[in-house]
Amino acid sequence: MSEQYAIETISLTKAFKDWWGRTKVLAVDDLNLKIKRNEVYGLLGPNGSGKSTTIKVLLSLLHPTKGKSFILGGDSREKRIAERIGFLPEESYLYKYLSAKETLKFYGNLFGIPSKVLNMRIESLLDMVGLSAVANRPIGTFSKGMQRRIGLAQALVNDPDVLILDEPTSGLDPIGTRQIKDLIKKLAGRGKTVLMCSHLLADVEDVCDRICVLYGGRVQCEGIVKDLLRQTGKKQIIAENIQEEALEQACSVIQQAGGSCEVSSPQFRLEDLFIEVVEKAQNEKVATGGAYSTGKIGSFLGEKQQEDKTDKVLDELVSADVAKQEETEKTRPEPETRQAEPEENKQVLSELVKEDESKEEKTKQADDELTPAKEEKKKQKPVKDDVLKDLMGDDDA
Repeated sequence: MSEQYAIETISLTKAFKDWWGRTKVLAVDDLNLKIKRNEVYGLLGPNGSGKSTTIKVLLSLLHPTKGKSFILGGDSREKRIAERIGFLPEESYLYKYLSAKETLKFYGNLFGIPSKVLNMRIESLLDMVGLSAVANRPIGTFSKGMQRRIGLAQALVNDPDVLILDEPTSGLDPIGTRQIKDLIKKLAGRGKTVLMCSHLLADVEDVCDRICVLYGGRVQCEGIVKDLLRQTGKKQIIAENIQEEALEQACSVIQQAGGSCEVSSPQFRLEDLFIEVVEKAQNEKVATGGAYSTGKIGSFLGEKQQEDKTDKVLDELVSADVAKQEETEKTRPEPETRQAEPEENKQVLSELVKEDESKEEKTKQADDELTPAKEEKKKQKPVKDDVLKDLMGDDDA
């Protein structure tokens, strides 16, 4: 294990076995990779060559049969390593009822990103992948290409140091493909390490620094792209505004020297023509319901101090508001309080005592008025009893 490598595998082997423990498929066989930091590395090979298995082992989604793998000098199962990895799988597994903005917020919360920082990143990422106009639409209504775009934004929401992309341009239109390729180059320029798997060899050729071709789980070819593609036995001359006579003379000299000469006019790539047409339509403000990208890259990507700067600015603003409030409270005139004089206190107490005495007198007076009525009632009671006895006696007789 070396700290200079962002991704490293040592004799990595993965065998899929049957129920009896017998090896049925040797997907990866003694693989040794050394991917440097800030490098865009292409992992190529036909179907079943071990590319996806290698990625799954690197991410600890599969356990290797033997050998070891390291990302950023550690195990991807460790939290400190996992939070520095971004992954875009071959198929975008997204919640179709969530909008683009809600999806990025969901994954950002899984990383524990503070809300104010996460909201800034979401706006930046949606603008970067061209989905700002459809940020509130459910992902279930997106085309495959638009889902790949939001998948890429999801892989970047945690500002990873290592980015693993499996078929990143699958389903994208040509202009989206160009934008993703430009984005990958910019990310590498900002210190990111990118491991990219793709069957679109033209895309790999455009963005990768080095490539590795797998077959049967083993490395068949590895090296710098330009060195591997260079045709050492041939030379190319590009001349502009040359006359036919001069061209014939040049060919004659080459043939006299024992070489062969072929003259043809260079052609634009179809991708370049397509992008030129689309950019012209965008400049003319032609309305579209699809993705529209500005080509910008999120300012937070590769800038670790961005969050600290943001926090500092917010803290200064909050401190200024608090200081202003305290200053206002200090300058605010205090309400005048008038202390009661001793004589006034005595007067107030005497009035309260008089009120209590007055209430007692009224209560006593009311009781005196009720007393004769009560005594009259008591006198009437024996008379009633005598009358009742007389009536009872008559009944007995």
